[in-house]
Amino acid sequence: MSRRDVLQANARFYSAFGGSDAEAMEALWARRASVACIHPGGPVLRHREEIVASWRSIFAAGGVHVRCVQPEVFLNGQTALVTCFEFVGEHVLLASNLFVQEDGEWKMVHHHAAATAARPAAAPEQASRAIH
Repeated sequence: MSRRDVLQANARFYSAFGGSDAEAMEALWARRASVACIHPGGPVLRHREEIVASWRSIFAAGGVHVRCVQPEVFLNGQTALVTCFEFVGEHVLLASNLFVQEDGEWKMVHHHAAATAARPAAAPEQASRAIH
């Protein structure tokens, strides 16, 4: 499995996130591996059921328009880390997404997004075009 495969899994995550697609989001999260999710300002969610429920709650409240910019893959065997910027309205967040191999697919086991003063090297429009 290549970096390209990891980037595709990451893109599926942001497609589900931005599209408020609860079923696609649920399908992305690992079923057997330990998982954790930290939404900005929130506690650590450590169980798949509560993570899926948190996304359903976000989507039911109207969802979030989000764009992933400058994803960078760190591939370590059966584990892959993606760091990127998230643009949510006028806010810029720094995110880390951790994936593991499960049944021949990259599945998410960790998502964490937090506010940052850092900015991507390119303008958001240029950077978002570069990853799609």
